[in-house]
Amino acid sequence: MQDELFGGELPAKRPRGVLPMRPAPEDLALAAALSPHVHLGTSTWSYPGWQGLVWTGRHGEATLSKTGLPAYAAHPLLRAVGIDRGFYRPLAAAEFQRHAEQVPAGFRFTVKAPSLVTDSLLRSEDGRGQQPNPLFLDPTTALQDFIAPAYEGLGRTIGALVFQLSPLPAQRLARMNEQFDLLHALLLGLPKPPAGVIAVEVRDAAWLTADLVALLRDAGARYCLGLHPKLPPVSEQLPLLRALWPGPLVVRWNLNRLHGPYGYEDAEKRYGEFNKMLDPDPDTRAELARVIRGTAGAGQDAFVTISNKAEGSAPLSVRALAQAVIDG
Repeated sequence: MQDELFGGELPAKRPRGVLPMRPAPEDLALAAALSPHVHLGTSTWSYPGWQGLVWTGRHGEATLSKTGLPAYAAHPLLRAVGIDRGFYRPLAAAEFQRHAEQVPAGFRFTVKAPSLVTDSLLRSEDGRGQQPNPLFLDPTTALQDFIAPAYEGLGRTIGALVFQLSPLPAQRLARMNEQFDLLHALLLGLPKPPAGVIAVEVRDAAWLTADLVALLRDAGARYCLGLHPKLPPVSEQLPLLRALWPGPLVVRWNLNRLHGPYGYEDAEKRYGEFNKMLDPDPDTRAELARVIRGTAGAGQDAFVTISNKAEGSAPLSVRALAQAVIDG
């Protein structure tokens, strides 16, 4: 009687939230062929333009930031992700834990340390350096505001905790011995992570010396291969990795060299929704693939995150890099 009056059964409830794309057969095949030591991912997960690449439906950036991580982590090739927003303000252990609880086993996070300890200058909202930062490379601040919360909240999902050192002013560049001493003291003051590694990424070529290798080796930390126009190309940074071998690989592919050292805004305008590979860089991809293969083949982990500004669309860059690793 009820069916006759009201038209039969209720329609199925429409799923809510951010839903992952159904995995493409070719992505499943690539993921199955990749070593479990290879953790590829993007620099974050909150881009609406990835509709149809990572998730179904159109979602705003705020929604994706809060609830999009499970859908992202369901993609068979996305085994890692960066948490870059910690650079702008320290994150609490509870925030890290929420992220860790939303990802499958084997997934890894690459997290940037707060600028509070990695920038030698205190900056205005427009990024201009105002005055010296008294907490630059301060071990106590690094431990309290970054290392301890990350260890507690992320635990075994840690891939790499990265101290990305902002460009130094001329006065500090003229006294690099002091900067090496500060970095050495910082790294020696940090406890060993429960998983993954602590790594150092730089923005000044003046860091790329035997002194950096020596202090990283002494502290048990890794060099983060930074792909950015402010640094030499990959091939010229590889001697540091060879000098620190064996050990895990940490890579952050930040910005295509064609945009120049200050080209983030130009890249953002050009790439729009970040859903197309507009500036493919097969040479860099091939070089990275070779290093990843060698690292994973020796039983070491590789933690690689890629920005949309590398080639135009980070998920497509991950797919192309995975293919290059397998093809080799």
